[in-house]
Amino acid sequence: MVLFGSIGSDLADIGKSTVKTFHVDWPMFTGQVISFCIVAGLLYFFAYKRVLAILEERRQRIADGLANADKIKSELQRTEAARQEVLNTANAQANKLIEEARAAANRVREDETQKAIAAAEQIITKAREAAAAERAKMLSDLKREVGRLVVNTTATVTGKILTPDDQKRLAEETAKQIAA
Repeated sequence: MVLFGSIGSDLADIGKSTVKTFHVDWPMFTGQVISFCIVAGLLYFFAYKRVLAILEERRQRIADGLANADKIKSELQRTEAARQEVLNTANAQANKLIEEARAAANRVREDETQKAIAAAEQIITKAREAAAAERAKMLSDLKREVGRLVVNTTATVTGKILTPDDQKRLAEETAKQIAA
C-alpha cells in the first residue's frame, strides 16, 4: 500500500507541476470548454446538419444517376437486340424477294422463249407454205409455157395451123407427161 500511495502522491505532484508549467487557469479553461461546446452545438444544428443533408441528397442523386445509367444501358442493349432482329428479318425478306424475282424472271424468260419458238415455227410454216405455193405457181407456169412451146414446135414442124382444140389436146398431153 505504501507503494501505491507514493505513486499517487507522485502523480499529484506531476499534475501540480504541469499546471504550474503550462499556467492552466481552471476557471478560464472551463469557460473556454463551455464556449467551445456552445459553438460546436450551434455549428452542428445550423451548419453541419445542413451540410450532411446536402451531402446525403447528393449521394442519393448519384445513386439515382447510376441506377438510371444501368437502366439506360439495359434499354440500349434491348434496343440493339431489337434492331439486330429487325435487320435479320429485313435481310431474310430481302433474300426471299430476290429469290422470288429470280424465279419470276426465269418464268418470264421461259414464257418468252416459248413464244419466240412458236413464232419461229409459225414463220417457218408460213415460209414453207409460201414456198410450196410459189413452186406450184412456177410448175403451173412451166406447164403452160412447155405446152405453148410444144404447140408452136408442132405447128412449125408439121407446117399446119392447129385448131384451138388441137392446141388444147397437145397442151394436156404434154402436161400429163411432165407430171409423170
